[in-house]
Amino acid sequence: MNHAGVLAIEADEDETTLHKHYVHLTGEREPEVLFVGDSLIQHLGQSEVWKMFERYHCLNFGVGGDQTQHVLWRLENGELKNIQPKAIVLLVGTNNHSHTAEEVTKGIEAIVKLIVEKQPQAHIIVMAIPPRGHRHNKLRDKNSAVNAALATSLPKLGKAELLESAKSLLSSEGLIFTSDMFDFLHFTKQGYKKLCEPLQDRLEEILSE
Repeated sequence: MNHAGVLAIEADEDETTLHKHYVHLTGEREPEVLFVGDSLIQHLGQSEVWKMFERYHCLNFGVGGDQTQHVLWRLENGELKNIQPKAIVLLVGTNNHSHTAEEVTKGIEAIVKLIVEKQPQAHIIVMAIPPRGHRHNKLRDKNSAVNAALATSLPKLGKAELLESAKSLLSSEGLIFTSDMFDFLHFTKQGYKKLCEPLQDRLEEILSE
C-alpha cells in the first residue's frame, strides 16, 4: 500500500466530479473548519446534526467509499488550496478492509503530515475510527488497534490529536444498536449527536484560542 501519493487512484465519474466541485469551493469559501473523509463525513453534511457546525462556515469534503489513499490523493490535488481553516476534522479508515492496522495507521499519518505541511496554521482533529457491526468482530479489533496507535503518534506530528467520541455508541455488553447506526456502520441522527457533541466542544475550545 503506497501512502506517498504515488498510488494511482481509479475514481468513477461521480467521484471525479465531486472532487472537482470541492476544489472549486476552495476558491469561493473561507471556512473556519474543514471536514474531510469518507461517507461518515459526507453524510454528516446531509444530516440535521450538521446544524451544530454551520456557524463555523464549514466545508465538508466527504466522499463515500473513500479509503486513506483516496483522501490523501484528493488533498494532494487541490482540496487544500486557497483556504486557511483554523481546524481540520478528519475521519477515514473504516473502508480500508484489505489493509492491516499498521497500514491504515500509516495512511492516516500520511494525511496528517500532508495537512501539517500545507495548512500549518490548522489544528487537526482526527476522529477515532468508530466501532462497527452489531457485535464484537475482527474489524472492530483492527479499528481499535489503529486508534490506539494514533493516540500515541499524532501529537508527535504537529498540532494533531485523536478524538475518541465513538465509544459512547457501545452498550455495556459491547453492542451497537440500529438507533445509533442503522446498518451498524452509518450513523442515524442520534448516533451523529453522540459522535459530534464532543467534537463541537473541542472545536469551541480551539476556535476561541
